[in-house]
Amino acid sequence: MVVAMAASMASGSRTKPMLGLSFCLTVAICAFFAPSCAKLTTIEHPVKNDRSLSFLVVGDWGRRGSYNQSAVAFQMGRIGEKLDIDFIVSTGDNFYDNGLTSVHDPAFRESFTHVYTANSLQKPWYSVLGNHDYRGNVEAQLSPILQTFDKRWSCMRSFVVKTELLDIFFVDTTPFVDKYFLEPEEHTYDWEGIQPRKIYLSNLIKDLKSEMRNSTAKWKFVAGHHAIKSLGHHGETTELVKFLLPLIKENDIDVYMNGHDHCLEHITSIDGSIQYLTSGGGSKAWRGDLRPEEHNGENVKFLYDGQGFMSVEMNERDALIMFYDVDGKVLHDWKISKQLFSAV
Repeated sequence: MVVAMAASMASGSRTKPMLGLSFCLTVAICAFFAPSCAKLTTIEHPVKNDRSLSFLVVGDWGRRGSYNQSAVAFQMGRIGEKLDIDFIVSTGDNFYDNGLTSVHDPAFRESFTHVYTANSLQKPWYSVLGNHDYRGNVEAQLSPILQTFDKRWSCMRSFVVKTELLDIFFVDTTPFVDKYFLEPEEHTYDWEGIQPRKIYLSNLIKDLKSEMRNSTAKWKFVAGHHAIKSLGHHGETTELVKFLLPLIKENDIDVYMNGHDHCLEHITSIDGSIQYLTSGGGSKAWRGDLRPEEHNGENVKFLYDGQGFMSVEMNERDALIMFYDVDGKVLHDWKISKQLFSAV
């Protein structure tokens, strides 16, 4: 099998699917030997005085307030005030349909600043990129210039938010997915900073492995755009199952949070204690586009094909996860106890 050349990836030319598989095999080998050119950026975030933490999780939202984005934002503001949240996690696809064109793209204000106006949401927004964001000017979305327009915005490819209680490893999942390189269809993706892809992913896996192993936090979460386990439209991401899931299992990660599928769902690992949480209902949802029959023995706790978001409240002993619909109604809640080392 032959590894796809960087030039082919950059041009977006169609290549036989076999190349994607061989590329993945190469990444698996290189991940343990390739030198890392840069470590992951770390952001320190304080906990409350009582050593607790609370935050919201929302994904797939940036539509200038349409498709109920504004309605979801209103409820986020209400719940955010009630829980006295510390920050917000965005699971990607922050600006539809094709990311930002530049740092001066009005979509930034129209889809973010002018929508999430509640006082409780004037907290840091820690955001990863989604596949739709990669269809625009990625460097614009990553630029610190955006913070001069709205100081809440914090978006990087991969990074770690560290608190005294919880470490969240934010992972840039889009470059893992073969089809965006091999079968881009009519879309154009901004791969500047990613090429050569093999080295980029090798370094990322190596850095994630190091950061996860060195973490001493009581709780460990991972946030990415694409799902590892999902019964939504896109389903599981095979490349993440192959390369990211082993790291998650090896390093006692408690929760994997994602967007991509425009729904809300909770799946519990059948061979461990990992909770897979999808929060991709920030705006446009896909009513009826679920595949519950394809659970493959997964322990499905909750599946909802509408708009909404998720909250997390935690202390050293417990983490309470709640899902809300567009009206702010609690649809599902789940408590994880560290003391019992199991979900109850």
